[in-house]
Amino acid sequence: MSWWGGFMKRVAIVLCLLSFVSTAWAQTPLFGTWIKRPSTTPPMMMVIEDASPGIKITYRMLGPDGEPEEQNVVTIVTALDGKEVPMMMDGKPTGQTMATLRTGIYVASSVVRLEGKTLRKSTAELSPDGKTLTVDNDMSASDPGAEKKTEIWDKK
Repeated sequence: MSWWGGFMKRVAIVLCLLSFVSTAWAQTPLFGTWIKRPSTTPPMMMVIEDASPGIKITYRMLGPDGEPEEQNVVTIVTALDGKEVPMMMDGKPTGQTMATLRTGIYVASSVVRLEGKTLRKSTAELSPDGKTLTVDNDMSASDPGAEKKTEIWDKK
């Protein structure tokens, strides 16, 4: 897989996991900056903010110095109503869409598609203390041999 393909997969996963917030959660600790726990992928940061009636998620890779990079900035704005919305990189459509539906107070499910083909499904859950976000990713729709992966994000 090319660097770009791997990057876009990580972007889609990251956006899925955070796309379950709603404006009703505006007073919860979900809004703000989240850092992905170390893994085999490059370090990532997301900022979640209110975009009534839904949310805006901004995703950035972190450089070696831990600072957010200025290029390849991915954003998504979703109303959390299950409708597909475009994923944008540096303000331009990537060709991917995400449909996110809030399924519980602190739980949501997302489906990422490229040209109508499902790439992955995710379920995200915020911890009761609002400090940890756990995302279960299933990429078997695009890769039948893929293992399910769990990501953990911590509130900065």
